[in-house]
Amino acid sequence: MTEPQELKLDRKHAARDFADSDCAEFQANMPERIGAGEDLQTDPHMLTCERCRSLVRELEYIVEVARQLMPAEEEPRDELWANIQLAIERGDA
Repeated sequence: MTEPQELKLDRKHAARDFADSDCAEFQANMPERIGAGEDLQTDPHMLTCERCRSLVRELEYIVEVARQLMPAEEEPRDELWANIQLAIERGDA
């Protein structure tokens, strides 16, 4: 007996919604984790989510290009990432 098409679609949507929730949580914690120097490549979510792997690769590429364009003469202050995150949350960025 085959499963009705509606049930197949409901399962597909439920799986996507769960994945979207995992992605949202992972991405919400990214700025703090990156600021702490954590290696996001070791996160279990990265093993199963191509979307977040792609996002992290793109961010790493942007950081590398920025370093090449403007080598830092000194390390940025610790509160820099917190200020960036705050600006994003307020919609200033």
